Amino acid sequence: MDLLKFKNKKLYIDNFKLESILKKKETPFYLYSLDQIKKNIRQVKLSFKNFKPLICYAIKANSNLSILKELNKSNLGADVVSIGELKLALKAGVKPDKIVFSGVGKTDKEIKFAIQKGILSINAESRNEIELINNISKKLKKTTNIGIRINPNIKAKTNKKIATGNKVNKFGISISDFLNIIQAKKNYKNINIYLLSVHIGSQIMDIKVYKKVLNLVSKVLIKLRKLKHSINYVDLGGGMGIPYFKNDKKFNFKDFGLAVSKFYQKEKVKIIFEIGRFITGNSGLIISKIIYIKKINDRYFIILDTGMNDMARSAIYDTFHEIIPLQKSSKKFKKKIEFVGPICESSDTFGVYKNYSSLKEGEYVCITNCGAYGRTLSSNYNMRPLIEELILSNNKLKTVRLRQKIEDLI
Repeated sequence: MDLLKFKNKKLYIDNFKLESILKKKETPFYLYSLDQIKKNIRQVKLSFKNFKPLICYAIKANSNLSILKELNKSNLGADVVSIGELKLALKAGVKPDKIVFSGVGKTDKEIKFAIQKGILSINAESRNEIELINNISKKLKKTTNIGIRINPNIKAKTNKKIATGNKVNKFGISISDFLNIIQAKKNYKNINIYLLSVHIGSQIMDIKVYKKVLNLVSKVLIKLRKLKHSINYVDLGGGMGIPYFKNDKKFNFKDFGLAVSKFYQKEKVKIIFEIGRFITGNSGLIISKIIYIKKINDRYFIILDTGMNDMARSAIYDTFHEIIPLQKSSKKFKKKIEFVGPICESSDTFGVYKNYSSLKEGEYVCITNCGAYGRTLSSNYNMRPLIEELILSNNKLKTVRLRQKIEDLI
């Protein structure tokens, strides 16, 4: 993470010594850098300056209310996938006309609520859902603006568990089904299909797959024009990745912005993005204490007070999150070490390292790149309370979500 630096063997974030928090706070806890989040937003907006899209933050990445309020101040909209996320976006101050509702399993209650709030678009993912939106709109005596998500059958170079644009995935409808629905639009008198949505997956680093998507969408728009159906918006989804390994290349937002700008100049439609990970992913850490160091055969197990209940990505997706000690040592472990949590699962592991800096029980480490799909994937597994969340801004700390109490779980 670029925002982390060692000074006199002590780890700093944004010129703030992490060790100084430990006198006041119980570990483990999440820590987010608001300055890094703002920096990420500026980078995204600069890359898209030629066409100024609506950037809808994907709330599933990080649902902290204080962060969402800050994103709203930066004029971001919201991408939601449940009534809970929709209510959260509204509470954060996001205007309804900057909210898109995605997801394959929207209920009657969720659709009705979204219609009543007048959000920008309900992005439907099946013919059944389209019919349901139409029927509910009819009962409410409203005409509802909707989008339809197509499945482009394009393989994104990413973990198969977060790929969403293949024909075998549950997301969206085929292009042929989409065009058939457009041809039958007279049967849906209470909806206005004015948005085309496509989203191929998450943690994508190669812009070539996005260029394939843009070319495909252009072909679909040509077919729509032949059917004399106009589209106001194209929602290109999100999925732009961040580097988790030191040698990972960064996502080339400059080239991506140029590609989308050409698409925009050609098609003259408003662009929407659903960006989550890129905005908050590299802003977050978990600070954790070493409980035990346990030697078994050829390795040392570094047992932390945080686990897959607090940060599940490694267990679910086999992903890597670099772990950095809060105090650097010139000495090294002679054997492999493996960082693990206290949870009663062998999948509760954060990675194996060689030649790692020497550590002692009672010392502290930070798990990096936890600002997206960290807290939102956490649980109370093993009856463990959800941990505290802090925000750092201009070298000032603020608690933005309190630690749960065990009594609240019983």
